Amino acid sequence: MPQIDFTKLDGEHLLTALQEEAALQHVSDLHLSPQKDGVRLEWRLHGILLTLAMVPNTVYVDLLRRVKFLSKLKLNITNIPQDGQYTFASQNRMINVRVATLPSRFGEAITLRLLDPEHGIRPLQEIGFPESIVKTLKELVEVPNGLILVTGPTGSGKTTTLYALLNTIIGKERNIITLEDPVEYELPGIIQSQIDTDHDFTFASGLRSILRHDPDVILVGEIRDLETAQTAINAALTGHLVLSTLHTNSAVEAIPRLLSMGVSPYTFAPALRAVLAQRLVRTLTPECKSGSKACDPGAHSTYGGQMALPELLMVTPAIEQLVLNLSDASVIETQAKKEGFKTMKEWGEEAVKGKKTTREEVARVTG
Repeated sequence: MPQIDFTKLDGEHLLTALQEEAALQHVSDLHLSPQKDGVRLEWRLHGILLTLAMVPNTVYVDLLRRVKFLSKLKLNITNIPQDGQYTFASQNRMINVRVATLPSRFGEAITLRLLDPEHGIRPLQEIGFPESIVKTLKELVEVPNGLILVTGPTGSGKTTTLYALLNTIIGKERNIITLEDPVEYELPGIIQSQIDTDHDFTFASGLRSILRHDPDVILVGEIRDLETAQTAINAALTGHLVLSTLHTNSAVEAIPRLLSMGVSPYTFAPALRAVLAQRLVRTLTPECKSGSKACDPGAHSTYGGQMALPELLMVTPAIEQLVLNLSDASVIETQAKKEGFKTMKEWGEEAVKGKKTTREEVARVTG
């Protein structure tokens, strides 16, 4: 936890101190929530929401006005949600801040999401996947066509993984175009496009437009509806490599999820190459990993970083046939396990044996 006493600072200095400390600690989100007796200040560190302090309302009002000014939000509007963004410099890099306000019973709550390129753009090897998964993923993005899905809840590192995959093929004579909501990090060497629903530039319409620009590789930020799903599948069948995300709890669940949207199994089955599901677990500090001191698995100080737990479902001819037959997820998983598929819990056990994390931490994220 930081040594700064946040309750002693005025609004402007509080925001500066929070930004600097959050960037230093690799915090992903800052939350300020008005309560009856003050404003609760929290941040999300390594996936865990931690309470830092209660700050006075007068200080928070100054901070809120400062954030609204920086992110070009309307100062006089407090009864409807607003979204904006701004940037600040930290240690020779620019950090983008996504701002969201929300009316609440005791005043406007505000959430600041920090998008740090140092943390969000990483080589595939540094995400924490086992070497065999890294090797397979690198081979997957070299194929000329097909659909690769990355699944998991919000905050599970899907975007970081997708950017890492794209980074392995940038500069290899392939035209790469992304369609994102929003563009989180800038990747040199590719075209990044941001959807704008106010002007009818959606994932579905944007994907149709992208196909007119002779792409080799397309990243669709998220598949949310049947039109986007079917357009992505058709693109994968017509000579394009398509990467996208879904919100599902496991790799296998992505298949019935898309089928339930109404996609044609006759196009979906031959288009799908693989599904990668992932979660982020906290990793042990060097002292706890080496055993030089006794560490409590339930203590936040036991952990000093994060790594991804994967679950990679490869679509073999046998799996493809099961998709065509509209088989249940349990049937698909049984077949996949015969072919070497490992669940996140099983990869988690290997991470525990390798002294990278704890069994309690694996259980927390895998349920």
